[in-house]
Amino acid sequence: MQLVSWLVDVAAYIPPFLFVLGIIIFVHELGHFLVARWCGVAVDTFSLGFGPELFGWNDRAGTRWRVAAVPLGGYVKFAGDDNAASVPDPNALAAMDAYERSRSFYLKPLWQRAAIVAAGPAANFLLAIAIFAIAFLIVGRPAVDARVTGVEPASPAAEAGFAPGDVITAIDGEEVGAFIDVLRTVSSSGGRTLTFTVTRDGAPVELVATPEQRDLTDRFGTPYSAGFLGISNRTEPEDVRRETFGPVGAVAAGVEETVYITTRTVEVIAGVITGEQSAKQFGGPLRVAKISGDMASIGVTALFTLAAMLSISIGLINLMPIPMLDGGHLLFYAVEAVRGRPLSPRAQDVGFRIGLGLVLLLMMFATFNDVLFLTS
Repeated sequence: MQLVSWLVDVAAYIPPFLFVLGIIIFVHELGHFLVARWCGVAVDTFSLGFGPELFGWNDRAGTRWRVAAVPLGGYVKFAGDDNAASVPDPNALAAMDAYERSRSFYLKPLWQRAAIVAAGPAANFLLAIAIFAIAFLIVGRPAVDARVTGVEPASPAAEAGFAPGDVITAIDGEEVGAFIDVLRTVSSSGGRTLTFTVTRDGAPVELVATPEQRDLTDRFGTPYSAGFLGISNRTEPEDVRRETFGPVGAVAAGVEETVYITTRTVEVIAGVITGEQSAKQFGGPLRVAKISGDMASIGVTALFTLAAMLSISIGLINLMPIPMLDGGHLLFYAVEAVRGRPLSPRAQDVGFRIGLGLVLLLMMFATFNDVLFLTS
């Protein structure tokens, strides 16, 4: 009954979920599409979703733009593709005339094929930068002074000698501008010794602490693993300010934010692979749907921030060297560059089958995590 109740709740999150996912998928596939057109490649289909077509239209270049019934992805199908995973169709390629061959993806130079494939993930990162930049330009960025208002007993902070009223000004010599800078540094430094410079009674004091790696949960109940110091920051009106940006500054801040989230996501993935972090933090569509609804309840800005973060995650996932994903295609092209010729159709087919199996296993694992998360 609990699972049924959660599924009913998740159903209410479907509209914001589809909105966020639709933007990310469209931009990803648009990256492939635009670079393919720039390289003179014929595009047969641009699809949002998989499965039966709900509606669609043909443009003047002959591309079929379609919206399909299963909204958990999308694809761009080039002339000569056998399927949505861009597996080449030898029979279709052999039947092409000279003009059609000149517009075939598989007969383009290696650098053009690599550029077309990489354009999808690149578009995801550019989308994240654009969302953050627009948000910073329009509403600015709230910042809270790095003032310690509480110290948890028996925590690394207590052992290091932190006291309420301390203002953190630097970590390992790097200037701290706001409390979020402290949180970000600490969260990625579990088990690593840090030197904090604080201002106490008007004088600088150095404190040395080693954050503990702990399993935590965010405000929405999502589990994650991060470094824990044991300080709190109760927001006081005099400590709150709003940073404003011009167009150039907003873009620079958007790039900085995207780089931070990308780096942190890579660290988490690496930690899960090495066993240093829990794989429970990996989620699938059900969890994303719930979080989308939660963020939508906060406001439009929060929902777009989620879209930026998910866009980064999808860009990174697609760069993984797994056949079926963009990273798998790029891996094949790297091998082709080294060998001087592409892998045989048989080798590529085996690789795609293995990739499909890995992707399905990953989806099953993420869905299993979602069910545990929603019913816990």
